[in-house]
Amino acid sequence: MGQARRRTGGRLMRLMTSDAYPAYQAAILHAYGEEVTPPRTGRPGRPGAAYKEPPAGLAYATVEKVRKKGRVVEIVTRVVFGTMAAVVAALAGSRVSRSIDASLIERQHLTDRHHNARKSRRTYRFSKGWYYHEAATYFTLYSYNFCWPVRTLREPANDGRWRRRTPAMAAGLTDHVWSISEWISRPAVLRS
Repeated sequence: MGQARRRTGGRLMRLMTSDAYPAYQAAILHAYGEEVTPPRTGRPGRPGAAYKEPPAGLAYATVEKVRKKGRVVEIVTRVVFGTMAAVVAALAGSRVSRSIDASLIERQHLTDRHHNARKSRRTYRFSKGWYYHEAATYFTLYSYNFCWPVRTLREPANDGRWRRRTPAMAAGLTDHVWSISEWISRPAVLRS
């Protein structure tokens, strides 16, 4: 969450969603929360400790699947930070979702596991060190976004055929599908 905040310049997203894992709530509050120092009471004893509160405009909702005997019997959504009105307004303005769900991030996790054998479940492939694990994660993430055309992102071309596009092309970050060799040989920092 700290990286997400840095990369977006501290800008609040209209809506954040996840499953109900409690660590997400703490991470969001740690990254985006505003520190509040309680006022002195004038009574003896240690003053109250500072704590973080979610800023105005932060909307975060969770979705939890309730299972019985291995089957999903109910899907429960909950607004954690913000108001239901803010969540509904964010969903109304969204181009990709009309409900509180975690399908987009879960889809990304599945894609990551398919492209990065170190993250496959029940396997003997693993990373011996965090540095290598992080490097493999960045490699699969960026090569997927710049070098892998996604069928659902294609668009009609002027000649009646389909133009293949990568997620980076759809986001306007590049104008062509990169080859792996082009991507690997490109300098990370361009100096003029």
